[in-house]
Amino acid sequence: MALAESGAPRRLLRWPRVLLFGDSITEYSFQENGWGAYLAERLVRKCDVVNRGISGYNTRWAKLILPRLITESTGADSIVAVTIFFGANDSALKDLNPKQHVPLEEYAANLKSMVQYLKSVDITADRIILITPPPLQESAWEKACLAKGDKLNRSNATTGEYAQACVQAARECGTDVLDLWTLMQKNQDFSSYLSDGLHLSAKGNSFLAAQLWSRLENKLSTLPSLLPYWRDVDHTNPEASLL
Repeated sequence: MALAESGAPRRLLRWPRVLLFGDSITEYSFQENGWGAYLAERLVRKCDVVNRGISGYNTRWAKLILPRLITESTGADSIVAVTIFFGANDSALKDLNPKQHVPLEEYAANLKSMVQYLKSVDITADRIILITPPPLQESAWEKACLAKGDKLNRSNATTGEYAQACVQAARECGTDVLDLWTLMQKNQDFSSYLSDGLHLSAKGNSFLAAQLWSRLENKLSTLPSLLPYWRDVDHTNPEASLL
């Protein structure tokens, strides 16, 4: 343990953490006006928002990675919230995208397995939020696929089945859930929420950020600001305020 000039041990400053775990929609969330960046701005001085989005990944792969990201010995106790946001790749059509596709029943089982793992390292259900995939705007995504020499490899109806499986998994596990697929389609023209039919536009990022913050704000409202406001530091004896 490091020592202060007085010889007394310094208390390590540990920021609580919010972990964002998901696919490309999470990976891209720290881009300008991204939903992850929005959370980080709201929580600055209170906790770190950690982006663990991995583009292209599905729950079959994510389930294997999660225990390498969080263990009891690597600070699970400092995690105040976790989002699990998969399904956009799992729901790819098997015949056209077998590498990313995960069968519906396995997808649900993988989500429940990840929640159970988090509980096993003492991250309670009230700190976990599952997020369903957003709706798919097929014509825009088909255009993106064709530009890469591929066929349309997803459908909104199939994505909806995965979204409902996510909602049911959350219900069975006792966690919160953000049903993005349903919420975005309450506005009949949901295409403005998407940049290419699959990933979020600036409007979609803003929508997700607002929906997620409404769930996180109550959970995190009691977190104190870390370190005193600068005007409150005793400039004649800063050690008294800062150590």
